[in-house]
Amino acid sequence: MDNIIQVENLTKEYITHERGSLLKDTIASLFSRKKVIVRAVDNISFSIPAGSIVGMLGPNGAGKSTTIKMLTGILTPTAGRIDVMGYDPQKHRTRYVSQIGAMFGQKSQLIWDIPAMDSFMMNKAIYNIESGQYQSRLDMLVSLLNAQEIIKKPVRVLSLGERMKCEFIIALLHSPKVVFLDEPTIGLDVIAKESIRGFIRDMNAQGVTFILTTHDLGDIESLALSTIIIDKGRIVFQGALSDLKRYLGNTKSVTITVQNQADFHLLHSPGLSLVSADGNNYVFNVDLDIMSMGEVINSLGEYAQILDISIAEPRMEAIVRAIYLHERMSGI
Repeated sequence: MDNIIQVENLTKEYITHERGSLLKDTIASLFSRKKVIVRAVDNISFSIPAGSIVGMLGPNGAGKSTTIKMLTGILTPTAGRIDVMGYDPQKHRTRYVSQIGAMFGQKSQLIWDIPAMDSFMMNKAIYNIESGQYQSRLDMLVSLLNAQEIIKKPVRVLSLGERMKCEFIIALLHSPKVVFLDEPTIGLDVIAKESIRGFIRDMNAQGVTFILTTHDLGDIESLALSTIIIDKGRIVFQGALSDLKRYLGNTKSVTITVQNQADFHLLHSPGLSLVSADGNNYVFNVDLDIMSMGEVINSLGEYAQILDISIAEPRMEAIVRAIYLHERMSGI
């Protein structure tokens, strides 16, 4: 499969200024300020095949959104090369933006006080979409999202889930080949999330390539076949989702329900680590190369009376956390 996006040695640096908190530091900064170079994206390279859905993960400040903004042409790279469908986002900006779509979870393309339908008509004019093509495309998108009624209402009266449906419609009206999504399901409830995820899968089946950044690992597991993980501006993992799940080796996720809450943070059994706690429910990651499942149950049973137990593949949270910790320890 041909690559639709090729990124080589991409770097983005910002210049900030540093001063102390004392009055004398404030006065001195009026005459001379110390420059500090912050490298938000640090010499990353990757390629994305046409027709794929790629998830980009990373903690806050890792460089995900900066990378997306350079790919869309919003930001100019400090160094490196970007090729999307043969376009350089900076050199070929006018032609390029007509071939891509972008949606940022916190930034709206819709006009607040008018119906979403009017904003769609505005984009029809901006992208010079032929009337027949526009109507056909609009009908298809509205049908997929079951948005026949909500597009007639002023945007300000829509719920977040309804507004996000309209955001997707306006982002895909001009039939982009590549769509960049930054936190597309942020703040949505479970039903709205599944509706949006189903829509992304439907559009991907029609050949649209999606690149999405997210903190919601459910988006990654539900949509992406490959993943790029960024931490401190560097790529710490890239590959198939199946490879990511094998990162922890011979591991399992164990979920238990106990009669009374217990402080499992005090548990120091090798090969057994607490992933999450919610009331009387606890999730652990188990390395079966270090301890057997029988030893796990005995160890947990010493802390609390177990009412229920389930064993599954390791949770995505545990995998991603292990990668973050490994990379940060390696950088010490």
